[in-house]
Amino acid sequence: MSLTEAELCSTALVKLGARPITSLAEATLEAELAARLYPIVRDSTLLAHPWAFSLAQAELERDPVPPAGDFAASFRLPADLLRTVSAGCGKSGRGLVYRVFGNRLHADAEAVLLTYQRRPAPAEFPPHFIAALTARLAAELCLPLTENAARAEVLQRLAASELKLAKLIDSQQATPRAIEDFTLIDARLG
Repeated sequence: MSLTEAELCSTALVKLGARPITSLAEATLEAELAARLYPIVRDSTLLAHPWAFSLAQAELERDPVPPAGDFAASFRLPADLLRTVSAGCGKSGRGLVYRVFGNRLHADAEAVLLTYQRRPAPAEFPPHFIAALTARLAAELCLPLTENAARAEVLQRLAASELKLAKLIDSQQATPRAIEDFTLIDARLG
């Protein structure tokens, strides 16, 4: 189910009961609003959850000049980064203490393996994410297109429900994380 940005927006408009569009560059109110709201709603929906399809890992390139402050090394972040998830050393993508400053990651390490969330192309969106995204987009487009606050509120509730279901589906695509270090368990067994 590969859809373009315009097709995703058109689907949201149809859910709303508005006229569908064929391009975000059309000279219509629907296309203008969709072009303005789509990137905001897409990014906020991506940031709402660490979606499996949006995760990536990369070994970061170390800067030759160390940072001025608290950490020994600075690393360049990937160009397609939306947000960092975790960082690690060697073959582990987590466990490293770090801090992001602008487009750099600072850490006390020689090398960093970063797990991060990227902004994938719409063609990579799975069906559960498409359902959540178009529901949220329909809810955001409702008020400026219809000026109907009650309808917008109903659509916001439906969008929240779709997002919850999409998160549930996405979360079932990996082994649940086990508790690794828990001081109370160590104290009891210790």
